[in-house]
Amino acid sequence: MEERNNLVTGDIGKVLLRFVLPYLLSCFMQTFYGMADLFVVGQFYGSEVTSAVSIGSQVTHMLTVILVGLAMGTTVRIGRAVGAGDKKTASRAMGTSILLFSVLALVLTVILLLVTDPVIRVMMTPAEAVADTRKYLLICFAGIPFIVAYNLISSVFRGMGDSRSPMYFVGAACVVNILLDFLLIGGLHMGAAGAALATICGQAVSVFLAVLVVRRRDTGFALSRRDIRIHRGLSADILKVGVPVAMQDGLIQVAFVVITVIANSRGLVAAASVGIVEKLISFFFLVPSAFLSSISAITAQNMGAGRPERARKTLGYGLLATAGWGTLCCLYNQLFPETLIGLFTGDTAVLSAGASYMRAYSFDCFFAAFHFCFSGYFCGEGRSGISFFHNMASILLLRVPGAYLASVYFPDTLYPMGWAAPLGSFLSALICIGFYMAERRRVKN
Repeated sequence: MEERNNLVTGDIGKVLLRFVLPYLLSCFMQTFYGMADLFVVGQFYGSEVTSAVSIGSQVTHMLTVILVGLAMGTTVRIGRAVGAGDKKTASRAMGTSILLFSVLALVLTVILLLVTDPVIRVMMTPAEAVADTRKYLLICFAGIPFIVAYNLISSVFRGMGDSRSPMYFVGAACVVNILLDFLLIGGLHMGAAGAALATICGQAVSVFLAVLVVRRRDTGFALSRRDIRIHRGLSADILKVGVPVAMQDGLIQVAFVVITVIANSRGLVAAASVGIVEKLISFFFLVPSAFLSSISAITAQNMGAGRPERARKTLGYGLLATAGWGTLCCLYNQLFPETLIGLFTGDTAVLSAGASYMRAYSFDCFFAAFHFCFSGYFCGEGRSGISFFHNMASILLLRVPGAYLASVYFPDTLYPMGWAAPLGSFLSALICIGFYMAERRRVKN
């Protein structure tokens, strides 16, 4: 294993920083090129095509989030094998994942192509945007194998302790996507279809680049044809971690959609305000999200190496960093929320309502830091069920019902509705702390 990919020795703070920075940059680039489609389309087309790309990208984003969650199982299982120095198990885990995700890609592609029209109806697509949305989704659904392959390969590299290579892959995808956006949308006037093709081509380039790197680089693991089969114990380990994470991430996306529907029912000002704030919050959450995945990979390797104390120190450093980031985000948005919301709208009513919503919602940046980091730690241990449990409790007990009740009892302001998410995260944080303390008591006894 290359020294820079070794997560079980050296100063744990430096190890975490070295791993999380490339991952964070990858997240920023993915967000950036996801927004590029909308920006370029907006320069050449009207609201119908813009709506089609917006709705289509929401669907593909949800699928990607679920796939990333499922691939967490691969990261953790390979990480534990790498930490234990068990090259044979690491190779078998890779082979098992390749076969599992290949089948998944095939099944998903066929099913999604068959249900494209029902998906368009479920998303409440405006009649004027239906045709373009269908074009966008059909192309993206046909490209599912590339999306699956990219996320699988990235999860393998991170499990081996390498977060830099996936950063280069997504960087290549970003450049290709943006260049093709201007060529296909602006030059060839392909509209939503051009945006979808640019996205899929970017993913395809990243996959081919990743395969080229794997073939030419000495990773320290020899993957043979005998490894590419379903090893029952390993497939169970991968799914035990990946399925709960995928389910929770999928349901979280559904919860966001429900809250958006609640906001939409309150009129255009509320809908626009909530939409802008959700985009800003998702940007703020890139930091704790990067730490979640980084803590998970580092914990997995150190648990595999029999060094749980390093995993706990990683959690501690992650909590300090993300809580500090969350505090800064919260303070800024208590004082100057209009400066950020004003980047997206000049409507004074939306600006005022959005600032009110942001002042409450921004507390989630602090509380979420705790359950994001703990979720990464529990996943690295192979106990992703805890992460699933606290997220479901948060969604079902506070986030969705809180947003609904606030919209009913406080129809003239978005401030109370903004507290639904932070209170949900507070509950998640308490549950995580409770599980962690129970674990520490059990170990000491």
